[in-house]
Amino acid sequence: MQTNWGDMRISDAHVHFFSHGFFSALAAQRKSSFESLRPILDWELPPADPDELADRWVGELDRFGVSRAALIASIPGDEPSVAAAVTRHPDRFYGFFMFNPTMASSETFVASALSSGVMQGICLFPVMHRYSVQDPRLMPLYDIAAAHPGTVIFVHCGVLSVGVRKKLDLPSHFDMRFSNPIELHSVALQFPKLNFIVPHFGAGYFREALMLCDLCPNVYLDTSSTNNWTRYEGLDLKTVFRRAREVCGAGRLLFGTDSSFFPRGWNAPVFELQSAILAELGVGAAEASRIFGSNLEGLLARH
Repeated sequence: MQTNWGDMRISDAHVHFFSHGFFSALAAQRKSSFESLRPILDWELPPADPDELADRWVGELDRFGVSRAALIASIPGDEPSVAAAVTRHPDRFYGFFMFNPTMASSETFVASALSSGVMQGICLFPVMHRYSVQDPRLMPLYDIAAAHPGTVIFVHCGVLSVGVRKKLDLPSHFDMRFSNPIELHSVALQFPKLNFIVPHFGAGYFREALMLCDLCPNVYLDTSSTNNWTRYEGLDLKTVFRRAREVCGAGRLLFGTDSSFFPRGWNAPVFELQSAILAELGVGAAEASRIFGSNLEGLLARH
């Protein structure tokens, strides 16, 4: 992709794979049909075959010159959709999946998901599923993940608002008690060979996310989304990037867009804004290359 620093390889650390299975699950929660969602959302609803949606995403990445993307199965149980996409385009996608560790047989599930070699990111949403990342039930899961090189634990902290659920008038019984990234501190220390990603700079817990990163070199921040949480702290995104670089260094920042649905597709304005901010901060080509691509690719390399 052509950038402020010339031609550069771009990899997106945060793309939601809103599959047919994802929308079908939401329709079931509304006790309605898949097709009933179309007029409410005014989005393109994906085909039943995840390969077709994977091809659509490849075309979209090609349109913008994006090399790779981490695809997130955005509802528990939809990991087969992302696995199919990664299997079809292994050189373009990394596989992440949302996981609820309070479910039965969670250890067996995670071991099976990782053993295929297709899925690499376990996405935890403690606020959504109402548990602490320090819950003893999660310790075996961290052990399993640590035994698979190139596996990361994505932990959503801070404020959580799921736009598609709002549009569909679905309740979100979340619990902010489990939102502080400081809870991840003891876990990251206990599992030093396991890498963790906190998206959206901590989504309102920016100070705490920086403290966590300063103390734990195996914690990374992703830059994704509009980062509207900055209004809670009286910050602008330029200040956020400056402070994150000072504490974490360029080596632990992962560019992401939080793209999800069509026809919007890849959320290029997020890239344009963030690249302009980093250019204003005087970031050089080598550092920008790490933030926008090579950090993610190195993190997910299977050593």
